[in-house]
Amino acid sequence: MGIVCIGLLQRAHAVVPAPDGGYPNFTTAEGTNALLNLTSGAANTGLGWSSLLNVTTGSFNTGVGAGALALNNGDSNTATGTASLLLNTTGANNTANGTAALLNNTTGSFNTAAGDNALLSNTIGTENTANGAFAMSANTEGSFNTAIGVGALNMNTTGASNTALGNGAGLSITGDGNVCLGALVIGAAGLDNTTWIRNINTTPQGFISNTNNYVTVRMTDGRLGFSAAGFTTAVSSRRYKEDIKAMDKASEALFALKPVAFRYKKNIDPAGTSQLGLVAEDVEKVNPDLVVRDKEHKPYSVRYDQVNAMLLNEFLKEHRKVQEQQAIVAQLKSTLAKKETIDAHQQEQIEALTVGLQKVSAQLEATKPAPQVVNNP
Repeated sequence: MGIVCIGLLQRAHAVVPAPDGGYPNFTTAEGTNALLNLTSGAANTGLGWSSLLNVTTGSFNTGVGAGALALNNGDSNTATGTASLLLNTTGANNTANGTAALLNNTTGSFNTAAGDNALLSNTIGTENTANGAFAMSANTEGSFNTAIGVGALNMNTTGASNTALGNGAGLSITGDGNVCLGALVIGAAGLDNTTWIRNINTTPQGFISNTNNYVTVRMTDGRLGFSAAGFTTAVSSRRYKEDIKAMDKASEALFALKPVAFRYKKNIDPAGTSQLGLVAEDVEKVNPDLVVRDKEHKPYSVRYDQVNAMLLNEFLKEHRKVQEQQAIVAQLKSTLAKKETIDAHQQEQIEALTVGLQKVSAQLEATKPAPQVVNNP
């Protein structure tokens, strides 16, 4: 019984007829001109017309599809799809999955492209990841980019370290260090180190208020900023501004504001942490420009960064007043000191004059003739 089982097992593992395309050195080739020029390269697999056609010494490559890795002589590349990594020469550790994925790559390495025409134009860019049809299809030399979604980072050519997530995300981005999250968040050409996020929850529930870490949204363009105080970072250089003038009395609106102590409702802050601040509706009555509004144009938050600037202006105005008053006091002290010096000198003169007069008076008394006595019988 045992002998029968062994026989059956041996027969079950056999493939009849035996597979063709198997060559020495762990090599498999199937298709017209597949691995045609291989010499010492090992563990290569070429399946499809002219797949891995030019590889000679390159190893650990897998090309599946007509023209896949046709010009390659690098190592550890994987291409699945017609014309995927077609023009790669010495680039290594690339993965392309989809028709024409990484088609023009020549020396770029450690790239991953999944989707038709993903990273289509990349030549020497390295360490890029593109997942989605036409994702990063225009990239040529940009490196360290990540694009996930159909057409994500589609127009980037040389920009580096960008991240785009969503169909068409970052479509127009060409700069460096940008982040785009959400479908059709196209970004802007030429900007660096900027984040765009689509469909952000702009209700108070978006706050992580119990740790004082806030997500602050610039309502005009959906760009996002983080900070402990809840402020975004705004450009301050003169070259970005116009109509610059002194704040003057505009900051005096502060005196009408009503600071309050409060707690957020439980659905916002279950811990009920005590807070200090302003009420947007109250601030709106004083100065509407100090209020941030929601999509229904209702008061939503307070522009505390503007309030801080106004506080600074009022502080400086008071500081100047104090300086002026101190200068006046110093002048009065100086005048008083001079007067006291003069008065002291005058007193000394009066005292000296008094002593002199006393001496003169004594002398006069001494020179008076003695009185004569006349007898009058």
